[in-house]
Amino acid sequence: MAARPLARAEVLPEPALPDCGEIVARGRALARVAQVARGRFLSHHDVPSEAEYKRRRMAEGVIMQHAQIGFRDKSKSRRAWYEIWNALDRQGLRVDRYGICLDWSMGHPVASRAERGRGTGMILEGIEDFVALTSEAPVAPHFGDFVIGMPSAVENTVAALAAGATSVGNLGQYFTFRLPEWHDDVATTEATVEALALMAAQPVEVLIHSNLDDGFAPLFTDLSCTFGAALLERHVVEDLLGGRLSHCFGNTFTDPATRLAFQRALARGREAVPGTMIYGNTVVYEADRVSNYGGLSAYLLADALGQRLMPSGHAINPVPITEGVRIPDIDEVIDVQLVCAKLVEQSELWLPMVDLPRTDAIADAIVAGGERFRDRVLSGLREAGIRTDDAFELLLAIRRIGPKRLEELYGPGAEDEAAPRGRRPHVPSTTMTALARAAEKKIRGFDPALRADLSGAGLRAVVACTDVHEYGKILIEEILRGVGVGIVDAGVHADPANLVAKARASKADAIALSTYNGVALDYVQALRAAMREAGLAIPVFIGGRLNQVPQNSNTSLPVDVSADIAAAGATPCTTPDDLVLPLARMARERSKGAKP
Repeated sequence: MAARPLARAEVLPEPALPDCGEIVARGRALARVAQVARGRFLSHHDVPSEAEYKRRRMAEGVIMQHAQIGFRDKSKSRRAWYEIWNALDRQGLRVDRYGICLDWSMGHPVASRAERGRGTGMILEGIEDFVALTSEAPVAPHFGDFVIGMPSAVENTVAALAAGATSVGNLGQYFTFRLPEWHDDVATTEATVEALALMAAQPVEVLIHSNLDDGFAPLFTDLSCTFGAALLERHVVEDLLGGRLSHCFGNTFTDPATRLAFQRALARGREAVPGTMIYGNTVVYEADRVSNYGGLSAYLLADALGQRLMPSGHAINPVPITEGVRIPDIDEVIDVQLVCAKLVEQSELWLPMVDLPRTDAIADAIVAGGERFRDRVLSGLREAGIRTDDAFELLLAIRRIGPKRLEELYGPGAEDEAAPRGRRPHVPSTTMTALARAAEKKIRGFDPALRADLSGAGLRAVVACTDVHEYGKILIEEILRGVGVGIVDAGVHADPANLVAKARASKADAIALSTYNGVALDYVQALRAAMREAGLAIPVFIGGRLNQVPQNSNTSLPVDVSADIAAAGATPCTTPDDLVLPLARMARERSKGAKP
């Protein structure tokens, strides 16, 4: 059955919205006084921008490398900036760019930032902190988190430009990231558009960065929709605002052939705009850290081959194998960069083994489906009365509609009631497929008697994320549905008070949380306080990264807080069994209580 068409009033009900022309004018005016400073990287390499540096390296046949840094301790981050570069330089190697892991609280406006909670990332207080960080070594600074797409987009962009950054993002986060205690999406959109206009009007070339995996990409069942989302972002940034958009992907691309095909699809016709980076496929990392070297080698080889076969300017990103459990330390970042350099060297020997016709057939399908998705979205929004030539309206509408509804309405695949979004994927998303398989395997592994107990008990669980990383939540939802537990979706970045209200209204039997960003203990404590205030007494289960940086820590590294979580009244879960088995006990007790 075809999805109901959209109407403007359900997406943009406001009688009046900010004027996009005025917002863009403010950004362009600001660009006359807030400009890119010629920092350490630009001066050392004598280039006007990182984009020009990338084009020179590509012409030399060099595959560039990217590292992520950003410890809570600012002095340690500055030390890392130098030490990683120096360790590679001593061996005749080079790390070309650093992605800077700002804390999520940096997304809040400066005026209210001190009142907010904190994660595990770095907090830069002012422009001087930005400049001090990027002055430590001649490495390109990439501000890719909690700048664009946040309420603080303008002030953080001004600081990034002053620090010599000519690659700033992350537009992808605008669509999916939600900050705790901030619900004004109109103000967020206004700040985002002004910051985009500020970058587009710079006197030197600035790459506006978007990580597709931080946006809608992992939430589509059809990879063509992911490519279509990239095309929609290009429409906003390049056609409407005159900027240059550079995409990143990779966190959730687990299949090497599809990973390579997507890189080739993005590179077509984009010779003038180099990519930022291809991120490491971190979803393959598990607690068994040594085995993670297998996943590391697989995605690095695919990415290196991609740059040899069709150079797109993307730096490749080796993620330390400890990433699955905590923030990697400086020496671990150095080690994995050296591993990457060796794999890049070896990749040339693998070129004859690549089946380019098959890879390009996948790329052709991705592009064709993505273009169809883009065109259908723009046409459908116009029919709904939404201006697709207005960057503000278009961004806000897409954000509010969300990936599920967009795919249902405008996906390129044929309609099919049995498919998850009512459409057969044109090119199936490898991540969603992998999650479904993992859930199915786990469900089959449970004792049939346990599944029978759960399916007949009528239990309901509220499922939510403490932050924006949704994969754990999706996996748990699939497993719970498969064993007969009802799902109440409380979304991502769930506010504890709202979560409690939803649990009470739905008469839920349990709360199941997925966490990633180093806020596990603080969140559980806030949730338990809200539950006590509301008189709600149901079990709380939490899985994912159960760690946090201790207060007044001088290491900036998070520690395991599972015991503290248990002491606070929640059940820490290292596997789905830690959630399902207690629910099965609840089901059996309910069944016994119901018998006469």
